[in-house]
Amino acid sequence: MDWPTGLLGFAAGLLISVATAPVGVSGAVFLLPVQVSVLGVPSPAVTPTNLLYNVVAGPGALLRHHRAGTLRGPLTRLLVLGTVPGVVVGAVIRVFAVPGPSVFRLLIAVLLLPLGGWLCLRTLRRASRPAPAREPSPRAVTRLAMAVGVAGGIYGIGGGSLLGPILVGRGMPVAKVAPAALAATFVTSAVGAGTYALLSLTTTGDIAPYWSLGLACGLGGLCGGYLGARLQPRLPETALRLLLGVLALGVGGLYAVQLLR
Repeated sequence: MDWPTGLLGFAAGLLISVATAPVGVSGAVFLLPVQVSVLGVPSPAVTPTNLLYNVVAGPGALLRHHRAGTLRGPLTRLLVLGTVPGVVVGAVIRVFAVPGPSVFRLLIAVLLLPLGGWLCLRTLRRASRPAPAREPSPRAVTRLAMAVGVAGGIYGIGGGSLLGPILVGRGMPVAKVAPAALAATFVTSAVGAGTYALLSLTTTGDIAPYWSLGLACGLGGLCGGYLGARLQPRLPETALRLLLGVLALGVGGLYAVQLLR
């Protein structure tokens, strides 16, 4: 990795995490297209590289939430219990069953387009007709976390980055979801990156993470995540939800167009 690439990765991680950390998303879901299309990270190495970004970037926002006393609570434990086994399964699927870039782009589009559209519609409906929040049961949260963990292991986002928007869209407050989702992302990303590193010892191809680039992006995310978590109490929740929805739609749409060419 040369210096311009490292600086670009640092800047991308910083800017993305500032915008996404306030709602419990590490930013890896939006960093992945930058790594593939701009930084040239091959598949499937881009997935563990993205997980490495989460591991390095996570402590920034988590430190801020820890100081604010918002990391404690059962939601964090439920998310970790579901996403940790899921991300291991997802890593195995990613290496042995979904190695091709075309299939990978399809997965990105299928994941992000419905998620972005649903989040935008849910946010607009809630703004026009506020309704009491109906939080999912602990069993439903764990099952959802496991399913998202599998998708996160394939996609390289740790799982919590999908759980954050989903749980917020279900009516749970951002202040409760954000620290739990970020904690789950950090733990599952560490497990997922380790799984890919072990698989790289027994499998040929670009499977191990790009360590220097992942560290550069992660350092940017470390700074941006702390700033984003610090900004959370000062930002309107509706605007943040809409921003996440629009970004998800944009990234998913980009890969859908690439598949059609």
